[in-house]
Amino acid sequence: MTYIIAEIGNTHEGSLGLAKKFAESASKMGANAIKFQTHIFSAESTKRAPNPPYFSDETREQYFNRTAFSKNEWESLKDYVEIKLNKDFISSPFSLEAVDLLESIGLKKYKIPSGEITNIPLLEKIAKTHKEVIISSGMSNLDEVDLAVSIFKKNKISLLQCTSEYPCPPEKSGLNMIDFYKNRYNIPIGFSDHTDSIAIPIAAITFGAKIIEKHFTLSKEMYGSDAKNSFEPKEFKFMVDEIRKLEKALSSEIKKNNFDDNIKNMRITFQKSIVASKDLEKGKMIEFSDLSFKKPGNGLPPKYYKEIIGKILLSEVKKDQLIKKEELK
Repeated sequence: MTYIIAEIGNTHEGSLGLAKKFAESASKMGANAIKFQTHIFSAESTKRAPNPPYFSDETREQYFNRTAFSKNEWESLKDYVEIKLNKDFISSPFSLEAVDLLESIGLKKYKIPSGEITNIPLLEKIAKTHKEVIISSGMSNLDEVDLAVSIFKKNKISLLQCTSEYPCPPEKSGLNMIDFYKNRYNIPIGFSDHTDSIAIPIAAITFGAKIIEKHFTLSKEMYGSDAKNSFEPKEFKFMVDEIRKLEKALSSEIKKNNFDDNIKNMRITFQKSIVASKDLEKGKMIEFSDLSFKKPGNGLPPKYYKEIIGKILLSEVKKDQLIKKEELK
């Protein structure tokens, strides 16, 4: 079954209650895992680092300090997701100190965000935890992905094809990379979706993606960089439902010569049989003009019409009555 991750990130605005509400909603909409981001501004950024364009009302420092959780809050959120909701709790650390924080609350599964894939000390620290790791490849070239994967050779690992554009145009989604990564690394490959529709993640599954990650928000009108490029609950549920339908289709086979009762009944209802075009007397030699081809399909199929032309009727047949092989000689 496809593993579906609801990426909440920091859209909770630093409210533990709102973060739990996000998690609860994503859980109800069918997510298998709820993912957050663990930022400690002083450990991951200098004050001189340029702000992304979406921080127009406050600095990056102000935003991450305002939305940060304490250890106790992280622990409460993790327990809520794992115990109350029975879902996997995942977070992306953006510094060595963030790894220490997540280790202190017993995190079981790490996500390496696209921007951290070249942060080798961070990757090596996470690898030493021996925890499961999901890597996002959005900002990386192939050499960088190769190195990251090699660092986690002793961990349970999966890799997500990702394009770091928000929203991502369909033509830049890189679905071709799913098969490429499967062949190159022989590990589970997934897809972190930044497009604005369900078409691309659905297609990713047909390419072999085992994980789908999608940004999740309670409302696209919420503050923050991710909300407007996220799925709201109904959109997320629609995506999950369509994925589950696709899984049934991909895992099920039909055999054209083995008909279930429904198809057998459909064949009788819609296919045709050979019947008499008019009243025919006993001893009549069948000619083509004596035949009609009409529903239902519970008699001799029309493909046998040549085999009965020239045969003699052993009994009379009324108009529209089935003509049967056993009544001919």
